[in-house]
Amino acid sequence: MVDDMRFNYSDLNPDLIMDALDLSGLRLDSGLIELNSYENRVYQFQDEDRRRYVVKFYRPGRWSRAQILEEHEFATRLWDAEIPVAAPLAFAGETLLEHEGYPFAIWQSVGGRQFEVDNLDQLEWVGRFLGRIHQIGACRPFHHRVRLDVESMLHEPRQLLASGEWLPSGLAKQFFGVLDELIKHVSDAMTLDVAQISLHGDCHPGNILWRDGPMFVDLDDCRTGPAIQDLWMMLSGERHEQQIQLDTLLAGYEEFMEFDSRELALIEPLRAMRIVHYIAWLARRWEDPAFPRHFPWFNTDHYWRQQIAILHDQLEALKAPPLTLMPNW
Repeated sequence: MVDDMRFNYSDLNPDLIMDALDLSGLRLDSGLIELNSYENRVYQFQDEDRRRYVVKFYRPGRWSRAQILEEHEFATRLWDAEIPVAAPLAFAGETLLEHEGYPFAIWQSVGGRQFEVDNLDQLEWVGRFLGRIHQIGACRPFHHRVRLDVESMLHEPRQLLASGEWLPSGLAKQFFGVLDELIKHVSDAMTLDVAQISLHGDCHPGNILWRDGPMFVDLDDCRTGPAIQDLWMMLSGERHEQQIQLDTLLAGYEEFMEFDSRELALIEPLRAMRIVHYIAWLARRWEDPAFPRHFPWFNTDHYWRQQIAILHDQLEALKAPPLTLMPNW
């Protein structure tokens, strides 16, 4: 399915949303509360039995039906294995519904407080469940979801940025100069031959709620890739702090899944890929009115100078020795 850069959600009004929810048989007993999501449109509501739900309208053209259903199937397998993950509800046997060209799905609303990434007890708990998620993800590969690779995360974003007019002309040469050097370093690093498994794909702390333990949400970016992709975003701070966090995370992880220490060399390349992909994501979505409204700084000189500095810093991180496992590993 082709991702239409010109698409926006201007037709997704409250009447259309309520008509769509009627297809599921749910009846609203409250207003729609828009939740923080730019790629899709997500709303919380309460039905006539005072049960809370979340409905997500997928951006048409971003994923194919087969890709969305594979996301749902993965979440359901994890839930059936008693892993705390938000899995979509089925209505008449279907988890993916559609109305007026908008594919959508419904989840029970799961509350919780913010996961404390600097809390080592919580971090080890998250590591245990990530080990279980990967244990299941390694058993059945994705057939339709995308692969985490240099082409989609670096080369395609570079081509998109070069073809548009987002960069100030005086900064383009400097930006693409450091970007091309970064792409070369990352491309060399990503030739490492490690296992490719089914992943959460976007496992940052904001996608983990805490409610008597971790609850993993938003598998919208689940994909095939190395296990470290679901681990590195838990690491923050100075190198010695990241070392302690990594040790704690893997203490829980390896109770269920063996970790290939060679993947530590992929942390900074994966971070670089995420940085560049995010810049291109803003450019790709700029025709959606929500983006200029929420990211007004995107097309300013200050923003692009800042990105050049960030890419330079990331290039230095790529040249530095990777994190290593603690002696007890």
